[in-house]
Amino acid sequence: MKSERKRLGDLLVEAGIITEEKLQDTLTYKKEGQKMGDALLERGLINEQQLIEVLEFQLGVPQISLFRYPVDTAVLSLIAKEFAFRNLVMPIKKEGNQLIVAMHDPMDYIALDDMGLSTGLVISPVIAKKEEIIASLYKYYSKTETFEELDMNRIATENLDGEDAPAVKLVNQLLEAGVQMKASDIHIDPQESNILIRYRVDGILRTERVLSKNIYSLLIARIKILANLNITETRLPQDGRIKLDVNATPIDLRISLLPTVFGEKIVIRILDLSNVMIHLSQLGFNQVNVKAFVAMIERPSGMILITGPTGSGKTSTLYAALNHLNTEQVNIITVEDPVEYQMKGINQVQVNPSVGLTFASGLRSILRQDPNIVMIGEIRDRETAEIAVRASLTGHLVLSTLHTNSALSTIPRLLDMDVEPYLVVSSLTGVIAQRLIRKVCPDCKLAYTPSAMERNLFQKRGIPVQFLYRGKGCPSCQNSGYHGRIAIHEVLNIDDTIQTMMMNNKPLSEIQQYTVRNGMIFLIDDGLLKAKQGLTTVEEVLRVAGT
Repeated sequence: MKSERKRLGDLLVEAGIITEEKLQDTLTYKKEGQKMGDALLERGLINEQQLIEVLEFQLGVPQISLFRYPVDTAVLSLIAKEFAFRNLVMPIKKEGNQLIVAMHDPMDYIALDDMGLSTGLVISPVIAKKEEIIASLYKYYSKTETFEELDMNRIATENLDGEDAPAVKLVNQLLEAGVQMKASDIHIDPQESNILIRYRVDGILRTERVLSKNIYSLLIARIKILANLNITETRLPQDGRIKLDVNATPIDLRISLLPTVFGEKIVIRILDLSNVMIHLSQLGFNQVNVKAFVAMIERPSGMILITGPTGSGKTSTLYAALNHLNTEQVNIITVEDPVEYQMKGINQVQVNPSVGLTFASGLRSILRQDPNIVMIGEIRDRETAEIAVRASLTGHLVLSTLHTNSALSTIPRLLDMDVEPYLVVSSLTGVIAQRLIRKVCPDCKLAYTPSAMERNLFQKRGIPVQFLYRGKGCPSCQNSGYHGRIAIHEVLNIDDTIQTMMMNNKPLSEIQQYTVRNGMIFLIDDGLLKAKQGLTTVEEVLRVAGT
């Protein structure tokens, strides 16, 4: 009954999981159309198990594991595939006039009413984890559209735009699987006699499918059509972009084709537009580092650089900083290649070298647009570095990225670009180095006593430790023991002492000793602190950050 319908936020406050203040704060910042549960999970205020337990206790709705529950495929026809994917509902069996449906959000009364009206049955919800529902939807609803079946249905002259065409179905499945697995990239690798389909999940590439090569030409043609690329060109690299919705999730795809010995290799970068991390609280900064970072970006001028290899989350950190600073009192302009996510209230410029719009030329024009804050996607050459430095010295706050291994190694990297040392010293406010490391799967996390080697490692860094954690492997994490990623950081604040040392050409080792004395938290330290908290493993920290 409608009178019994409570809001999720109220249930969580009643259960003491969150405070009323945190609830109101989340209501203010949550994205338009986003469910409260997803917003709270995204901000790290609750975990999924807490959410499920509260719903189970407060609403009396039982919890099930879909990985262990037998699904009656005869009931799939009762709920349309599009509706099931859009609302994250999985019909599992029918008992008399009751349809039992697994739901991520059993308080989605609109979906419950819609299912009741369309089926004419009484809907009996059970709670399941979001990822289990998504995996089951792909497993059962796509059973009739397997990759193997598509291979056998090869047609020589095929309509590449028809929804029922095998290549169209195949491309849709590849993209759907990528979104479902939260992959950052899909690699389509042609071999001599087959095609490897590989997904990069949590930074690690793994082969998910091997297709026979008879559908290869149709697959390539379909992707080229979607990305507006030249279908007949097979000898030169090509780049394109696709914007589309995959099961009601808006995604932006960057397509890169590279001719190889066995055909064109395709890499598809997936940018999930519904999951842009734009709050500083979501970036994984520890309390010391986030305080230092906020102090840096709130200064009226200076240059702040975010460093790390490709795929280390630098863009997310930049966007989070811009979002923090984005008010109607300031003029923020960016020059990017490419513009990955579009942000309201920020003027974003797309680099286009073919017409002469480079980082350097774009930056020159930006400075005539009366900006307060300038973001440069990447400093790649001396000219861009010099303009950025001079902009920061003339009252602008400049944010950018650079490819270096650590915060300290950024100083010689800038000097190697032939920028005058005194300009670098005067302009540089701070440097943030970061990496992404895999998180321990919360569903199979186990505590253990550290080994002698691990204890020694923590002791050397001055961190006491009693227990560490690892994942034993479960269906939720595909037996990897890891699920999702979190950033580790080191924040270098360029104070007067470091400026003097830079001006006097002191060696990096001396500057490093000074930062250690001042309590700077290095990448390895931040990683070990997160391992101690149970967020990651020592192996993962050593893999990414070294010793």
